[in-house]
Amino acid sequence: MKILIATDAWEPQINGVVRTYQRVHEELLLQGHDIVFITPKDYKTVPCPTYPEIRLSLVFGAQMKKRLIANNPDVVHIATEGPIGWAMRSACLQTKTPFTTAYHTRFPEYIAKRFPLPVSFLYRIIRRFHSKAGGTMVATKSLKKELFERGFTNLLEWTRGVDTSLFHPQSCRLYGNDNVALYVGRVAVEKNLESFLDLEFKGQKVVVGDGPSLSDLKEKYKDVIFTGAKTGKELAQCYSSADIFVFPSLTDTFGIVMLEAMASGLPVAAYPVTGPIDVVNEGITGALDEDLGRAVSRALSLDREKCREQALKYSWAQCAELFIENLKHSIAQNNNNKR
Repeated sequence: MKILIATDAWEPQINGVVRTYQRVHEELLLQGHDIVFITPKDYKTVPCPTYPEIRLSLVFGAQMKKRLIANNPDVVHIATEGPIGWAMRSACLQTKTPFTTAYHTRFPEYIAKRFPLPVSFLYRIIRRFHSKAGGTMVATKSLKKELFERGFTNLLEWTRGVDTSLFHPQSCRLYGNDNVALYVGRVAVEKNLESFLDLEFKGQKVVVGDGPSLSDLKEKYKDVIFTGAKTGKELAQCYSSADIFVFPSLTDTFGIVMLEAMASGLPVAAYPVTGPIDVVNEGITGALDEDLGRAVSRALSLDREKCREQALKYSWAQCAELFIENLKHSIAQNNNNKR
């Protein structure tokens, strides 16, 4: 199958969306599929207001239509609701090309934290974006339920994977022998990081990641180790050097970092919200509580081997296979609409 994937999120960004498509791409090639990516690397870009690390592509529907016709894919997958996503959506509708979308990021909540816009209005725009797709992929059952209640339709489940050969328990203590509480992810206002950094914790807090809030948080929390972004083996060592993984976000739709932590033998402490409630097995692989401090205290006593066992149930090969099934659903939907 020839698949065209259009995404506004791509390298050098380091986040769950980019990581997902990189790994799915590898698996799809092994399965014999022909994959074409359209990313911000293909266009002139400008920095996103309040988040300059993210680049917004200067692209229009007519340009995208030409690229779509030239590539002639069997199906298109639109990963993001940015300029590339909207332009590809327009091109697919004009050419009657079957396409799926994915709901990775809570843009309504993220935008509302930065600009005085009502979340309900922003959700109307996002719902319109996805409404014409042959299916909208979502990472968890709880997110599927939530979006359905917001009026989204044709929602398709699409879980995530983890590289258990890279992320595994190993003897590594980069931050000393005290209790180490670790966070990995973007350092931005929507991640609710200060609820973690303000906790009373007898040990060392470590934040791995980059983002627009990094310099301010480094200045405010002198006793916290901020490493900047890490990838590959360096990132795996960060996980293995910790005793617990803290996931303070209230807005993530999944959280691949939780799988990476569990694969490394780390129990997870988080709030009982979408993402953690689908990934964390309460009392076995982590603790969920409205009081994050209580969650940390409970999670510290859990069996690290059980965390690893849970992570082994997730694979990128399985993720890619489900992706293909969802694309086939979109093609079938498109064929039915033509009748």
